[in-house]
Amino acid sequence: MERTLKPQSTKKASVPSPLWLRFYAALRLWRRNVRTRQQLARLDSRQLADAGISEAQRQVELDTPFWR
Repeated sequence: MERTLKPQSTKKASVPSPLWLRFYAALRLWRRNVRTRQQLARLDSRQLADAGISEAQRQVELDTPFWR
């Protein structure tokens, strides 16, 4: 049996993050993008098919800049 959890609607005051924290988060995201695209580039055709990714989709993702 599956159960869907409803998001709790708690409203918190939005406090802006410090600039250094936003910069650090962006760096971590960019590094993750680089790492996952390197892993994607190493997949062979059988592994791509298992993941449901076409060669064209892989090429589009690999051509995307790391900051996107």
